[in-house]
Order: sequence, then structure tokens, then C-alpha cells
Amino acid sequence: MSNKQIYIIRIAAIVALGGFLLGFDASVISGVVKFIEPEFNLSKLQLGWAVSSITLTAAFGMIIAGPMSDKHGRRKLLKYAALLFTISAVGSALAGNFFWLIIFRMIGGLAVGAALIIAPMYIAEVAPAKRRGQLVSFNQLNIVIGISLAFFTNYLILKWGSSDAAWAESLGLGKWNWRWMLGLEAVPAILYYLCLFIVPRSPRWLMVHNKKEEALEVMKKVVSDEEAKIQIQQVEQSISEDKNKEKSKLRDIFKPSMRKVIIIGLVVGIFQQIVGINAVLFYAPMIFEQTGIGTDASFIQAALVGVTNLGFTIVAILTIDKFGRKPLLIIGMAGIAVCLFLLSYGFSEATYTLNQEAIANLPSEINKEQLIQLQDKVFDNDLDFKAAIVHTLGVENAKIHEATLVTASAKMNTLLILIGIIGFVGAFAMSIGPVMWVLFSELFPNRIRGIAISFVGLVNLAVAFLVQLLFPWELSILGNTMTFLLFGIFAVIGFGFIWFKVPETKGKSLEELEKLLIK
Repeated sequence: MSNKQIYIIRIAAIVALGGFLLGFDASVISGVVKFIEPEFNLSKLQLGWAVSSITLTAAFGMIIAGPMSDKHGRRKLLKYAALLFTISAVGSALAGNFFWLIIFRMIGGLAVGAALIIAPMYIAEVAPAKRRGQLVSFNQLNIVIGISLAFFTNYLILKWGSSDAAWAESLGLGKWNWRWMLGLEAVPAILYYLCLFIVPRSPRWLMVHNKKEEALEVMKKVVSDEEAKIQIQQVEQSISEDKNKEKSKLRDIFKPSMRKVIIIGLVVGIFQQIVGINAVLFYAPMIFEQTGIGTDASFIQAALVGVTNLGFTIVAILTIDKFGRKPLLIIGMAGIAVCLFLLSYGFSEATYTLNQEAIANLPSEINKEQLIQLQDKVFDNDLDFKAAIVHTLGVENAKIHEATLVTASAKMNTLLILIGIIGFVGAFAMSIGPVMWVLFSELFPNRIRGIAISFVGLVNLAVAFLVQLLFPWELSILGNTMTFLLFGIFAVIGFGFIWFKVPETKGKSLEELEKLLIK
């Protein structure tokens, strides 16, 4: 491997750490929700807000980051994002009440939105054409690695916090477990900020700002001197042509000729989120606790979800150009629907019973005498059991001890639930998760691609926000069975739409696709 190849891989890997922080910041909350709900006495909608608030500001961050990076540079915006990630991590960890936790989480959301578009944009502008796809995929891979590592660090903090190790006790890992989960992100965020100082400025941005000599020097580090001069000339010509073109506007995507591709983009973007993937990723330990396996085991299985997500994302990256976009989408959506129905069935077969032994083994802070009236009563669903807990212990105590009592009473096929969740995450990760973004980059015509992707991306984030916000409320109102059944029905509708309406874009040039899709 040549020095130039090593150099560009190192630069792409550093910049892609923004994707890692994005994934970590978004999913670390999955281990936190169990602890902040009783500590801050949150309602189910407040709990959903703690998870979803980051998505709301990510949309805003995505809108402002593009124009700001055009003015101030890609590298500088990534540095700002690294600082925001650090402030969010430290501030969230030290938050004294729910209000400040939300404020600092929303600050992190701004960084998420910036990293979401600036990191792959920078890599695409620096990478040689023949390696651009592979190097840009570093960012997507890092997002999934960040999600996976957040699950693992949450589990390790929980495990060390419950151990008798003196060092863990001195750090307060048991007492301040959720604060350590959130604060840990400051370490890679600071590292990211420092590493960005060795990353050059984007040659495309330098050319736009009349810094041709510096742009040429950057390109010479990536390709041969001769190739660097040719590419700089091409960029110069492209910039000159762009100045003479009328800029595309938002209203252009609503023209009759754009109707087909915009509808396809919007529907695919909506169904990517409405099947509930972020509910599973961001609330994984909570879902597993509903099966009665206990807190430690629920965090272990959540970490397994992260590994599955990573593995099947790699499968998608390796097979998307071989098998095509549509076959992966069809297979994936079918798998998603089957697994969601499996989850719904598994929870529908569950029963909840507090026998004498279970009550005796409950923690001392739970009033066991009050629970005697529930002893040996069999409840056929989680809603009836939770309602009985509230009636017996009162609203506040029921909220604090709900997870413990569900764990002690639940009787169900936990292997079936695990298979359903792992299968769902795997099917999503090898299909509509990563494939949607590839499809968007090919679906829309050149002149409106940026605006169109931003528009459908915002709709996608809006649906993600609603799914994350409403999931705890759905569980409390609809129950586990109906919630996953609803997600499964959405997956079936999405499967039908993809089968009949989504075109195959593999192997066609962007110009061929434009002639085919734009009437």
C-alpha cells in the first residue's frame, strides 16, 4: 500500500469518527432511560422526549450545517461538532434535573445533524474517484460501530457498578451509572477535536474560496502530481459552470415531472422509520426487561443487538452492488414484517404472576405486604398487570418498581423474543437502513439532488422523532403485543409499496435513471 493510500485512509478514518460519535450519542440513551425515569419522576411522554429530543435538533443542525460549512469550511464545522459533542456529554452527565438533561441532549443533537452531512461530504470531496464509495462508507460503518459500542459500554458500566471493586466504588459507577454512560462520550469527542487538526481543508472548498495552491497541495497528497493538476482543473471548470447556472429551489421538487421520484423517496423515507427501528435500538434494554430476564441480561442482549446491526450493515455494503437495491429492500422488509409479527406473538403468549417465592426475593425497598393481594394472580397481558401494580402500590411507587416487578412476574418464551428482535435488526441493517441512502443518491436528478435529499431526509427525521417520542407511551397504552403488531402492519404495507413502485437503480447511470424516472 502506497503512502498516498495510507494517507487518505487515515484522513477518512479520522473524519469518520464524526459518524462514530453520532451513533454513540444517539444510542447511549438506551441504557439511561431505566434510571432517569424514577430519578426525575418522568411521565412516559417525558421519557420519550429524553430519547427523541436529540433527533429534533439534529434536523435543525442538518439544515444549518451545510450552508455554514460552505462559508467556514468542512473541517471547521466538524471541529465545532466535536466541541458540541463534548459539551453535551459533560453537561448531560452533570444535569441536576430533567430540564438541563434535555438542554444538553439537544446541544448534542446539533452536533449529530452536522456530523450526519459534513463528514461524508468531506470524505467525498477528498477521496480519489475510484475509492470514493468505499471511503465514504467508513462513515456509515462508524455510525453502526458507535451504536454498538454504546450498548457495550452501558453494559460494562452497569456490571462494574454492581461489583465490589474498590476502583468502581471510588468512581461512583454504581451510584452514578447513567451519568457515566452519558459522560463517557466526552473522551472520543475530545480525541476527535484534536485529530481534526491534522486533517487538511477540503480541496473543493479551498477552490471555491480562491485558494488554488493549497487545494493543489492537498490533492498531491492523495493522487499523483499529474492527476492532482487534472482534478483541480476539473473542479475549477465545475465551479465556473455552477456560477452560470440558476440555483435549484425547494419548489422545483414539487413540479409534476418530479412527482414520481418524490413520492417514492418520501414513502421509503417514512417506512424506514415507521417500522420502529429506533424504538428497538434506543429502548433495547427496556424491551428485554419486559421479558423478565433481569437488568444485567437485558443489557447483554442489547449489546448483541449492536453486534447484529454492525454485522448485517457490512453484509449490505458488500452485496448492494452485486444483488441490487430492490432485492435487498424486498428481502429485508419481508424479514422485518415476519420478525415483528413474531415479537407480537411472543408477547401475546406471556403471562404475569407474582408467586410467594418471587415476592420474597424482591428488594427490601418494595412493600411486600402490599403485594400479597396480588400473589398467585395470573394476568394475561402486561397492561392488566401494570394497572394492578399501580392500584396496589400507587402511581409513584409503581413507576419506580415497575421494571423489577415485571422481571419477577413475566413468564414467556424469551428465546422467541430475542430471535424476533435480532432478526428484525439484522433484516433492517442489510436492507432499508443503508440502502435507502444509496437509493436517494441515485433516484433524484442531478440539478435538485441536494434539495430533494435534504427534504426527504427531514421527513425521515421527523418520523424518527415521533417513533422515539411515542414508544414508551405506546407500550403503556397499547401494550407490547399491539405495539409490535402495529409496526409489523406498517412493514407489510412498506413491502407492498417497494415491490410494486420502487425501481431498480443498480447498473444504470444517473443520466439513464433521470430519463427513466422524470417525465
